Amino acid sequence: MDIEKYYTNFFSGTKDPSLDAMNFFMERLGHPEKKLKFIHIAGTNGKGSTTEMISNILIDAGYKVGKYMTPQLIKLNERTSINNINITDAEFEALIKKLDIFVQEYNSSHSTNVTQFEFDTALAIEYFYEKNCDIVVLEAGLGGTYDCTNIVHALISIITSIGLDHMDLLGNTLEEIASQKAGIIKSNSNTIFVQHTKDSVNDIIINRCNEVNSNLHLIKPEDISNYSYNMDYQSFNYKEFENIIVRLKGEKQIYNASIAIECSKILMNYNYSISETNIRNGIKNATIKARLEKLYENPTIFYEGGHNLPAIENFLNSLNMYFKNRKKVYIFQILKTKDYKAVLDKLIKYDNSTFIFTDGNDTNKYVKKEDLLEYANTLSKDNRYYTMKLKDAIDFAKKEYKDEIIFILGSFYIYGDVIELLKDE
Repeated sequence: MDIEKYYTNFFSGTKDPSLDAMNFFMERLGHPEKKLKFIHIAGTNGKGSTTEMISNILIDAGYKVGKYMTPQLIKLNERTSINNINITDAEFEALIKKLDIFVQEYNSSHSTNVTQFEFDTALAIEYFYEKNCDIVVLEAGLGGTYDCTNIVHALISIITSIGLDHMDLLGNTLEEIASQKAGIIKSNSNTIFVQHTKDSVNDIIINRCNEVNSNLHLIKPEDISNYSYNMDYQSFNYKEFENIIVRLKGEKQIYNASIAIECSKILMNYNYSISETNIRNGIKNATIKARLEKLYENPTIFYEGGHNLPAIENFLNSLNMYFKNRKKVYIFQILKTKDYKAVLDKLIKYDNSTFIFTDGNDTNKYVKKEDLLEYANTLSKDNRYYTMKLKDAIDFAKKEYKDEIIFILGSFYIYGDVIELLKDE
């Protein structure tokens, strides 16, 4: 079976916000979501890193841990894993055959067909149930209230951050977006939230927790101390935990690690056997692809999938930390669904650098490189701008900028193409 081809058959348009299809799948499958323990993670940014840290802590503690993350970087199998081992093609195919009959049943009796994300989420939950996972770390796709993953009643709901992204679906203000993400907070449970700089956003999370009797664990800046960093790792104290080591780059990872510590403490209250060594190992050994990931030496090439304004602000903060005095080249592309002008405003005004604009790997989905160039010229004439196809951009940068640091930036969805292009060398 061609799994990738099967997935192209699904409805790809927008639907009215609803968990109807997810409820249908869960009922037909005998409600596997009610037989599993979940940690549910939403947030504008930081979901992936937090998911990796928490999963690694639980694996280090000896648990069988299901993990669901999107998007995949190369293969669909990457979304669904147990103890960091991806679902196999054979397992994938068996579950597709099992669930396809329900897809046909639903589509024949409803005006709007099942979406790819609905099918994939249902498949992952069934897989984790069949494999008898001790606990599942489940990353939300978009928003919270009507996200497919919100079919579960989690032990712990985590909201990593609130920022402006997907405004066409979630709302135009931070408060509206916070309300959507607060939808994952469940009754008689626990919630972890990183304190926002805006009180009105914090109030939405606090009020939701009060409404449904969820115990709120607020991560505050004053809980973090003794912070230091170098090119290899970051170190910090969180409450009583001293000298926690994080290898992932960027100051925001300190907050993601603090979430992972807080989550572990809550799980210990549920009688999960987690030691301080498990926590330290899980955080220290966490890795995540496409987030300031070094892909190439001579010249140095990093990949950064950040594609919204908060992610770009985090990226620029990391540049200040690690590469402030280095000359930089950005190979930049961004999906049409993103606010490319806001992103370019931040990037181009950061410093005088070289920008190579591309159409990514799909001219229908990405902002035209000519449009990126046109807008860039309205912001600054001091930078050097080029427009090229992705392959040509990489070849050109490698040849002409051997002493600069090259960042391939703006989208997760070209990661596989970039890996192949660099492998060809």
